[in-house]
Order: sequence, then structure tokens, then C-alpha cells
Amino acid sequence: MSLHDQHILMIVLLVLGLFAGLASGFPVAFVLGGVALLAAGLGLLMGNFDPSFLEAFPNRLFGVMGNETLVAVPLFVFMGVMLERSRIAESLLEAVAALFGRVRGGLAVAVLLVGAMLAASTGIVGATVVAMGLISLPTMLRHGYCPRLASGTICASGTLGQIIPPSIVLVLLGDQLGNAYQQAQLKQGIYAPETVSVSDLFAGALVPGLALVALYLAYVLWVAWRQPERAPALKETQSRSLAQLAKAILPALSLIALVLGSILGGYATATEAAAVGAVGATLFAALYGRLGAVRLFEVGRETVKVTAMVFAILVGAALFSLVFRGYGGDDLVHEALASLPGGKWGAIVAVMLLMFLLGFVIDFIEIVFVVVPIVGPALLALGVDPVWLGVMMAVNLQTSFLTPPFGFALFYLRGVAPPEVRTGDIYRGVVPFIVIQLLVLALVATFPGLATALPEWLYG
Repeated sequence: MSLHDQHILMIVLLVLGLFAGLASGFPVAFVLGGVALLAAGLGLLMGNFDPSFLEAFPNRLFGVMGNETLVAVPLFVFMGVMLERSRIAESLLEAVAALFGRVRGGLAVAVLLVGAMLAASTGIVGATVVAMGLISLPTMLRHGYCPRLASGTICASGTLGQIIPPSIVLVLLGDQLGNAYQQAQLKQGIYAPETVSVSDLFAGALVPGLALVALYLAYVLWVAWRQPERAPALKETQSRSLAQLAKAILPALSLIALVLGSILGGYATATEAAAVGAVGATLFAALYGRLGAVRLFEVGRETVKVTAMVFAILVGAALFSLVFRGYGGDDLVHEALASLPGGKWGAIVAVMLLMFLLGFVIDFIEIVFVVVPIVGPALLALGVDPVWLGVMMAVNLQTSFLTPPFGFALFYLRGVAPPEVRTGDIYRGVVPFIVIQLLVLALVATFPGLATALPEWLYG
């Protein structure tokens, strides 16, 4: 067997070992690192693996430690958890429901609007879906909402955290795509490569994200108009003064405006803006008397748990990608994508389908850290715009998180939904929102300017 054939065999074993480890339920970070080390050790015994790739691993770790962009992750997590635990999010939903409750479908409108704001704050699908499910689903059912419409609305609003900036998904995607873009240019002999930043991706995702929210709202209002029994107006709503409404709505809106505005305006990096958001969320919680030492400890503990998980996966994924590259996997992927029928578009469709299917079984963090470093350089070398590609990936992952029978958002809601909401109701309820997702994905694919025009206008 030639060395090339041995490398192909090891790549197949590496990938199969990864999926077997994931199916076992073992922690993803340890599966990534463990499978990579086993494959590297086997290659060293067989004499077909260069140990210099493993020697590069410490440099990778130091690169992660010195990566200022990734500091935004714990700060955004802290901001979102603080808004959730201090009940600012609950107050926000109650206030928006008071504004729209007397309108048919008004409570669903409130859920979508608040879900979008929470998504922009937390950036983590599970946290938003669980929070909205606990806060709003019992209320919607109590007021006569169709279980399918209620559950579909909550799942759809929760997954907006994948695409609406500032989002942890976009932070991680921006970091990985930036590295992949530089690798692609270096392979093409461009030794002064351009960069793509998280700010570029935030700007690129803004229009598609707002388009999703608008289409969600249009669908809910259409259902309320055509089938008012599925989304009735609230018979009684608690009246709120203007000051009460402002007190509930302004904290979240001002934080999002301050964080996103400073990034898009070029006044702050994503990391600096995340720090402002974290401090701002803490100040609002203290201002409303909802902070306290116990709550601050809970928020800090949750932030550490999520951050540790993210960076553990990043370390494991770095080792996995090094071993994968050591067996020539990146060249193999590039050749495979370049040889697909349809050229560039055939490669894009294949990668999007792969990421969509992976979104059923593993979280977006693993997909970003494992798949993007492998396929990103190959796609970008084919001339794909990095910002457009990042937005397409984010919308695609959002769709997979919503799609039955394995969509993560469905499992999150099933875990907190009352017994009278059947699993079938949740599955059927998300179908119209999946159609909307696919429509937006098709629009962004057909009209790339939806993702690229704003970054070009802001940053030239």
C-alpha cells in the first residue's frame, strides 16, 4: 500500500473514530483530542505520520491564549446569563406582552421580539429556548394559543441567537474563518493576506437576521388573521405606565444598541464591546435590586462552565485538525471539493449539506471548531467571499437546530414544556419557520449583497 493510500485509510479511521466517540456520549472535547492522539500514535508506529505536527500543538495553544477575539466569549456569556438570572428578560417579556397583548397574535409577536433581543444578548440557543419556554409557553397556552404555534414560535425565536449579532456563534465563526481565509491566501502565494474580522461578520449577519425576524412576525400575524382561534388576543392585560414600560424595555435595548452600535460604528472591537455589555448588564441588575452576592456567584459559575466547555472543545479541535492535516486531509478535502460537479457551487452545496446534517447530532461549537478549519480554506481558495460564507453557515446551522427529529432547539423545549404539549405539536409547529429559514438561506445565496453590502459600506 502506497503512502498516499495509507494516509487516506488513516483519515477514514480518524473520521469514523470521531463519530463513534460522539455516538458514545463521551465529552466532545476529550473525543476530539483522544481520537487524534490515537490516530497519531498509530501513524507513528506505522511510520506514516510526521511528529512535527504534534510538536506544533503547544504553539497552537499559545495562539489560543493570546487570541483577543476569543476573550469576547466569556464576556458575552456573562452578559446573557446576567440578563436571564436577574429576571430582566422576564420583565421584558411581560412589558412587551402588555404592549401587543390586545392584538390577535400579540403574545406571539412579543415572544418573537423578546426572543430576538435575548438571542442578541445570550447568543446560546439552549439558554434562550429554555428561558422562553419557561417564561412564555405556559402563558400562551393559558390564553388559548394553539400548542403548535406556541412551541414553533418559541423554538424559532430561540434559534435567532445563531444569526443576530452580537452572537457567540458569529464570534467563533469569525475567528475560524479569519484563520481559514489567511491560510487560503497563503496557499495562493499572497504573503500579505487580507483579514476578515468578527465585526465584518456581525455587519454581514445583521440584514439576514432582521429579515428572519420580519418574516417570522409576518407569518404569525398572518396566522392570527386567517385563524384567530389559534392566536387569540388577550382578554385581560395588565396596564403599564410609560415609565414602567421604559424601565422594563430600555435595559436590554440600550445594551444591544451600545454593544452592537460600538462594533458596527468601528468604535470598539467585539471584545471591547462585550466587556461593556457585561458591565452594563451587571449595573442594570444592581440598579433594579436583582444582583446580590448569591446571584453574582451563580452567574459567574455558569459563565465559567460554558467558557470552559468552549475552550476545552477548541483545544481538542486544534489537536484534531493538526493530526488531520498531518495525514494530508486538508489537501484531500480541497481536491474533493474542487472536483465536485458544479465547481464552486457544487462545493458550497456539499459543505452546507454536511453542516446541516452535523447540526442534528453535535453542537455548533464543535461544528465551527472542527468543520470550518477543514473545509474553510478549500472553499475560500475557490473564490468564495468569507463574510457571505460565514452568514450562510450561521443561517444553515440555525435551520438544522430547528429541524425535526433531532434539532437541538426541539429537545430543549421538550425538556421544559408542560405535559399537554406533545412532541408532535413541537415538530409540526416548527415546520413553517423552517420554510422561512430556507427561504432566507436561498435569498442570501441568490443575492450575496444581503450579507456583503453592509460590511463593504461600513468598512470599505
